Amino acid sequence: MLDVPAELSGRLTAEGHILHQRVYFEDTDFSGLVYHARYLHFLERGRSDFLRLLGVHHHELATDGLAFAVRRMTIEFEKPARIDDIVTVLTRPEKVGGARVTLAQELRSGDAILVKAVVEAALLTAEGRPARLPGKVREALSASFKQSP
Repeated sequence: MLDVPAELSGRLTAEGHILHQRVYFEDTDFSGLVYHARYLHFLERGRSDFLRLLGVHHHELATDGLAFAVRRMTIEFEKPARIDDIVTVLTRPEKVGGARVTLAQELRSGDAILVKAVVEAALLTAEGRPARLPGKVREALSASFKQSP
C-alpha cells in the first residue's frame, strides 16, 4: 500500500474539516474563472476527506452494500475562483439523523467566501432504499458534530 501524506486529506479542527485545493486549468472556463459545476467537485472532495479522517470509508460502506448519495443541496455562488488560486474547503456537520447527515460547506480564498453550500446526504442500500447509519458512522459524525460550533 502506498504511503500517503497525512495532509493530503486535510485536517480536522474544532470547527470541522479543512482541505486546501489548487484551481487547475481543467476547473476553469474560457474566461479563466472556475466553471460553476466544478465547485461541486471541490465540495465533494471536502465531504469525502472529512468522512475519511473520521474513519468512515466509502469502500467499507460499499462492501456492506451501502453508499452515501446527495439528496439535497443548496448552493450560493458569492465570488469566483480563478486559475492557480489556492482554495480552502471547510466542512462541518449540522445535523445527524437516522439515515441522513446535513453538512455545511464553504469554499474560501483567503478570508473571502466564494461559495456556501448546505448538503443533505442519505445513506442508501444497493437497491436505493434508505438505510440507518451504522453505529460506527453515527458515533464518528456525532462526535465531530459536538465539537463544531
